[in-house]
Amino acid sequence: MSFTENDIALANALADAAGQAIRPFFRARFEIETKDDSSPVTQADRAAEAAMRRLIEAERPRDGIIGEEYGEKPGTSGRTWVLDPIDGTRSFIAGRPIFGTLIALLGEGWPMIGVIDQPIGRERWLGAVGRKTLFNGDPVTTRACRALDTAILATTGPQFFSPHSAEHFSMLARQCGDTLFGGDCYNYGLVASGHVDLVVESGLKLHDFAALVPVVEGAGGRMCDWNGDPLGEQSRGDVIAAGDPARIDDIIEGLACAH
Repeated sequence: MSFTENDIALANALADAAGQAIRPFFRARFEIETKDDSSPVTQADRAAEAAMRRLIEAERPRDGIIGEEYGEKPGTSGRTWVLDPIDGTRSFIAGRPIFGTLIALLGEGWPMIGVIDQPIGRERWLGAVGRKTLFNGDPVTTRACRALDTAILATTGPQFFSPHSAEHFSMLARQCGDTLFGGDCYNYGLVASGHVDLVVESGLKLHDFAALVPVVEGAGGRMCDWNGDPLGEQSRGDVIAAGDPARIDDIIEGLACAH
């Protein structure tokens, strides 16, 4: 299954629509609720996803939609748009402009197009299978990393790991040059642009990682699960993003060292 230039244009239009919905709420007063999984949700999350869903339903009525806030709408085309209106809601609530809108187009369960959009700084990474990742319209490339002891490792936070996965992550972190906390999807954009070497996270949902795969891999990096398998609709959500694919085996070995 393939995509078209019109699909890429729609992905950009979805990011534009989400940004227009989000910006009025940033560092303003808005309602916050706690979901069943104890994560926060705001008016901005819901407004942004609603805006994107309206556009998809108008432009691609046969495509499915999976969104963090409004769930799944089955499609008949074999294609699914996966939406996370604000990845990093806690950062958004705190007024930190390192959250992002995530938009992915899946074909038969595999990511084909991905967008990471930071609507406050107006920074956008666009990835598509077989094409070079673009940052605000210009190609970007990951950087080489000769060894883990020189690598910058990032993750959203240690509190999001289970005790078992936290043990594995800690062993890997001890082998890396530096570890950064916070950033959610923004970290993956920094991998694509060659500023961060790797991101490791656990327990992500499809809407958290689907858009990231084309962005990182289109810049020359690689994304996989902790076993080295590619990421798709059926993945469990234990995620590695490496700017230098040559370090994947080292990362997996490092994660497996904890017992």
